[in-house]
Amino acid sequence: MTIQVILPKWGMGIEEGTVARWLKAKGDQVEKGEPIVEIETAKATQAVEAPASGILTAILLGEGEVAAVNTVIALIAE
Repeated sequence: MTIQVILPKWGMGIEEGTVARWLKAKGDQVEKGEPIVEIETAKATQAVEAPASGILTAILLGEGEVAAVNTVIALIAE
């Protein structure tokens, strides 16, 4: 099963985020709850945690790229 990693909405007025740094690379094993990417918003830089354990099979947004909240930014295969 493939799990989507979604750019979360952390607060009121936050509509987009910029990928600051990937903490994991494509092909890496990730554990549920483990930080995998840092996202910069207008207010702060926060880590997005893996929603499931598995292999990070795709990174859909590169460092420096901007996306709207609720955008799929990566895929994890369980």
